[in-house]
Amino acid sequence: MNNLNYPLTLKFKFGALNPQFSVVDMGGRPVAYVKQKAFKLKEDITVFKTEAQTDLLFKIKADRWLDYDASYSFTDDSGKECGRLGRKGTRSIWKAEYELYDEAGKQDLLIQEDNPWVRVADYFFGEIPILGMLTGYLFNPTYNVTRPDGTQVATLRKKPDLISRAFELDKNAGFEEGEETRLVLGVMMMVFLERARG
Repeated sequence: MNNLNYPLTLKFKFGALNPQFSVVDMGGRPVAYVKQKAFKLKEDITVFKTEAQTDLLFKIKADRWLDYDASYSFTDDSGKECGRLGRKGTRSIWKAEYELYDEAGKQDLLIQEDNPWVRVADYFFGEIPILGMLTGYLFNPTYNVTRPDGTQVATLRKKPDLISRAFELDKNAGFEEGEETRLVLGVMMMVFLERARG
């Protein structure tokens, strides 16, 4: 996953038994189709080239069945490890925060929720009859992707949508070697986790 045409749109398939979404580029061309295996105790995600699910690109697997401080490893179609996503459980209770590591285990990117109050508003307004139906359109979190030196390389935003969930990933800076693949895979996994979180 290199030299992609940004922004990328990640859109969940409405009405599917197990969570799955498509990823398309700015021109509407397919980048990936991502599917979570149903009824698994540990997160098990498969990344295909298209919705036909014939060309395997990557697998994402959790190292434990509880997602508190879990780590999610990325492997390509040959089984070679290409990085991992770490979720900080204690810090993620209030504000979503994830760390991306390269294949050598060195942290190279950080994904942080921009404003946790958006999630709080979404939760409380979601409990109000009629108004609760509009929360998917009104409250949409943003996540910033930065390097350890503070350089912002990408931004993920939830798009206003009443029925299904859609996100847009935009590039803010040039990528270093291997960063783009780790970033896109990390965002894919994070979208599943944040969707379950609310």
